[in-house]
Amino acid sequence: MKGTIVNIITVLVGGGFGLFIGNKLPDRIKKIAMEGVGLSSLALGFMLALKTDNIIIMVFSVILGAVVGEILKIEDFLEGVGEKIKRKIGSEGSFTEGFITASLIFCVGSMTIVGAINEGLTGDATLLYTKSILDGITSIALSSTLGIGVLFSTIFILIYQGGLTIGASLVKTLLTPHTVNMITGVGGVLIIGIGLNILRLKKLKLSNFLPALVFAFILSIFFK
Repeated sequence: MKGTIVNIITVLVGGGFGLFIGNKLPDRIKKIAMEGVGLSSLALGFMLALKTDNIIIMVFSVILGAVVGEILKIEDFLEGVGEKIKRKIGSEGSFTEGFITASLIFCVGSMTIVGAINEGLTGDATLLYTKSILDGITSIALSSTLGIGVLFSTIFILIYQGGLTIGASLVKTLLTPHTVNMITGVGGVLIIGIGLNILRLKKLKLSNFLPALVFAFILSIFFK
């Protein structure tokens, strides 16, 4: 899990720097920086969504995932976790938004999935090292606007990305290129949602869509 550990360090360093300069930057600079992250998220999301091998699997994965997520109230759970941490450390402002937004941006995408899987299968963490640099830069913009909650997204990185690395070594035979493409495509749809949220174009409960990634994995195995 060297790639995940390096990723956590770059987010902490970048996020810490963003917190340091956050109060020194004019609101207009922080606003346009976040708009840049939002537009980039939309572009990346569309690029990844186009990697899907089967649009029907994608549609069903997203719909089923959203329904299950809503039933399980994943968004409410993560918001509750964020609020508890916020109270513990005495943080103010948009802690929960920073925690959830950063967690989704850093953990939903092809570099996360492919990088973690590749490290689990071969021990090569090069892709995750590249992702770490990008996440570190993004964390500066996020934390300067959304605050310290961005730093706590490293918990989610450890659990999700690290879990993928470990899991990849346990289910090697199931992770075909088709499966990875389907998970990546569905991840792209979620990243589009992140862009919409950051740009304030639509408020989506994106955490409730996370089970879609599981359905993409399952359905891609049974339906080619």
